[in-house]
Amino acid sequence: MEAVMEEKRMEKYAAYKNSGVEWLGEIPEHWEVNRLKHVCGINANTLPESTNKNFQFQYVDIGAVTYEEGIILTEKFNFKNSPSRARRIAMENDTIVSTVRTYLKAIDFINKEKSSFIYSTGFGVLSPNTTILNPKFFSLFIKSNAFTNQVDRMAKGMSYPAINSTELGHISIILPALEEQTAFAAFLDRKTALIDKAIAIKQQQIELLKERRQILIHRAVTRGLNPNVKMKDSGVEWIGEIPEGWEVKRLKYLGLIKYGLGQPPKEKENGLPLIRATNVERGKIVETGLIFVDPAYIPWERDPMLKENDIIIVRSGAYTADSAIVTGKYVGAIAGYDMVFTPQNVNPRFISFALLADYILFEQLYLVRMRAAQPHLNAEELGETLVIYPPVEEQFNISDHIEFVTNKISVSISMKFTEIEKLKEYKASLINSVVTGKIKVK
Repeated sequence: MEAVMEEKRMEKYAAYKNSGVEWLGEIPEHWEVNRLKHVCGINANTLPESTNKNFQFQYVDIGAVTYEEGIILTEKFNFKNSPSRARRIAMENDTIVSTVRTYLKAIDFINKEKSSFIYSTGFGVLSPNTTILNPKFFSLFIKSNAFTNQVDRMAKGMSYPAINSTELGHISIILPALEEQTAFAAFLDRKTALIDKAIAIKQQQIELLKERRQILIHRAVTRGLNPNVKMKDSGVEWIGEIPEGWEVKRLKYLGLIKYGLGQPPKEKENGLPLIRATNVERGKIVETGLIFVDPAYIPWERDPMLKENDIIIVRSGAYTADSAIVTGKYVGAIAGYDMVFTPQNVNPRFISFALLADYILFEQLYLVRMRAAQPHLNAEELGETLVIYPPVEEQFNISDHIEFVTNKISVSISMKFTEIEKLKEYKASLINSVVTGKIKVK
């Protein structure tokens, strides 16, 4: 980490001058400012409409590029079936940049492999003049705030603010000497590689913590807390042995299952929260993408209001079978499209943890959900789920134990995420400081 944080000890250039561009501020005295259109080609190559209809290619949409990872997804198309926006061609050493404010940081440097892809017309493709620009330095400048802030300011439009290629060409770029650019690119390659390695290590640590949490939950809800407990045959071959005094029951005998609303009511800014699949994440309700609906448009006869200790189980889509217990914070919220399980003959917290255990989630619900073309789970299938059922007093003890240890793990995971965000912020700050001359690189 000490090597990563070296920037703090770096010196500044001896003399600076006004760049003449408000949002660029001062730059080293020997650097120059130019317009993008004078130093690179813009959207030079495009697939013509006369392209062979059977021409097959990997397509990159504007939502498939992130600031941190670059291109994260491609889709395969024949030209005849491709979206009309799938037309941009990028060559090796080009840089693709989003011209849409919504995807402001969708930027990537094009290597040999990526030059074979076809890109959305939502990207600008910038081809640097290599007699005055080092392609890697140029791409790093495009990722800096010095560039993206200009795109942000110039974007026009209400629902989909964007800039066109002419406006893109008027954006200002800072130009050190070519030799300096090459040194900067090499320096940033080394430093960002260190940062990326640190991020990767922390992401791996998060996955290990999640795995540990999953093992602890599974062990507690299938074996209890006493490692020396006497075991017996469960009567179910694939479950095997369970602690003596425990039973195996179907979920439908432990509570009531109902469906939430099929169609979301009209949205209202100060309405009631509507809990959807995207708000369910491994036992908890999250606020990402939370919407609010107008009580006047809710079909109350469907009894959609959530109560404390209800459990939401995702009914279809990528999150099928994930679940979350309703805490006091979300009492009175509205159940969306998914299913709601109301525990009656079981401790709500225990059954909430059991629904996340491997023997239910992976060995039962995941198998059932894949029987259809799209992941799907219905109330009858959910009700048939087998649950390993301990005496009520043990359910409380097990739930308290799981809550204690998983909360500690969750705190550790949260700290790792915070550390990753700080590293990402530092990486962006380092790039911006180098390519705009705020710090001197020898």
